[in-house]
Amino acid sequence: MAEVVKSVITEPRGERAPEIIEMHKVPAWMGALVTIAFLLTLVTVTWVYMLQNHIASTESKLAQANSENAQLKDALEDTNLRLKAQGRALGDKVGLTQKQLEDKSEKLVAEDKKAIALAAKQQQQRQAYTEQQVAAVQTDVQGVKTDVSAMKSDVATTQAEQMAIKKSVARVASGQDELGEKIATNSRELNVLKHKGERTFYQFAIERGAAPINLGTIKLSTTKVDVKNNKFTLIISSDDKRIEKRDQTLNQAITFYSGKDPQLFEVVVNGISKKMIAGYLSVPNDAPKPMVP
Repeated sequence: MAEVVKSVITEPRGERAPEIIEMHKVPAWMGALVTIAFLLTLVTVTWVYMLQNHIASTESKLAQANSENAQLKDALEDTNLRLKAQGRALGDKVGLTQKQLEDKSEKLVAEDKKAIALAAKQQQQRQAYTEQQVAAVQTDVQGVKTDVSAMKSDVATTQAEQMAIKKSVARVASGQDELGEKIATNSRELNVLKHKGERTFYQFAIERGAAPINLGTIKLSTTKVDVKNNKFTLIISSDDKRIEKRDQTLNQAITFYSGKDPQLFEVVVNGISKKMIAGYLSVPNDAPKPMVP
């Protein structure tokens, strides 16, 4: 609302009463509102002016394009007329009618289309052949990769088997060394080995030329005894195999493997006479036991 300002005008004494004059003052916010409205009006007028100019420019360009299209159409029609006139002149020159020229043109166009279609078909066939060759090469490469992978697997398996063999040989050598270190040369030492319980021991005495004796799954016999040189020949029958150990000496560990899951067996001869050898057979504790008659 407008602010009312009262102004009092005083008169000299003795004259009429003072007169009060009311003045209305406009608030500041109304002035700002008027200014904003003026600016918005100015911006709107400017935008409308620019839009009109853009529309006028677009209409001018469209009219120019239409004019160019009309000129192009006229040029095409003129070209067609010229071609037809040249065709008629050529037909008159070579003695062909318009119908014959049209038929000839259609035939040429058909031949061109046929040639284009044939070329496209050949291109498709070449592309298909190339794709087949690429696929075949990719298949061959994949096969080579598979073969290489199989070879790597075989090599790894072979290496693992070689490592297992090496470990087995080392274990056998270690077992043989361990057994060789525990040879009993007499009954007292044999009793000591028995009490340790590490292996099972069977004592034997074999006459030269006698029938083989059975010790579990093992058969032993001797064909030669040399008392003078303390040497003998021992025949070992195991797993349907006959092993002949010639010129063996006393207190020598004779080792061999036997059984479905091969285990280390040991024969030691610690006594020899003119016609007989005596000693013991050392077998694993889980080896088959001799049959009791």
